[in-house]
Amino acid sequence: MAHDRFLLLDAGEARPGRVPLPPAYAVKATTADTEGRFSLLEVVLGRPVPRHTHHLADESVYVLEGELLVTIGERTHTLGPGQFTLLPRGEPHALSPGAGGPPRVLQISSPGGWECFVEDMIEAGPRLMADGRLDPARLNRIAGWHGITYEEDARQGSEPRL
Repeated sequence: MAHDRFLLLDAGEARPGRVPLPPAYAVKATTADTEGRFSLLEVVLGRPVPRHTHHLADESVYVLEGELLVTIGERTHTLGPGQFTLLPRGEPHALSPGAGGPPRVLQISSPGGWECFVEDMIEAGPRLMADGRLDPARLNRIAGWHGITYEEDARQGSEPRL
């Protein structure tokens, strides 16, 4: 029955996961909660996310606070509170904080699974680093399991960091 899946979180509350996530990530609905349909995270984007492609999931981002820069193709869009973007699977894109500090966003992946990638990335920690920076080639070893590819060409997108 549908009421068996009812979920209610208080302000500031997050769903538990396989590994503890840093405060910048709050899982609101897991893939298991939604029977695989989507996952929902509240994210504070403190650093640029380099150009990457989701091969299996559409990614949606709704800005709650701050300014988010979204680069898709050769164009960068500036989103503020209340603005939304759909990043279709197969379309390379990058995300960066805009002016005024890290934005707080809701991130939805459909079908779900993005929270599992975040857990795998946090669990791998320093093994993803080279010379103090996130190494896209190392990251792709994990991202590939989740249908995501980060561009390894340094000329593409922003400087990768974890």
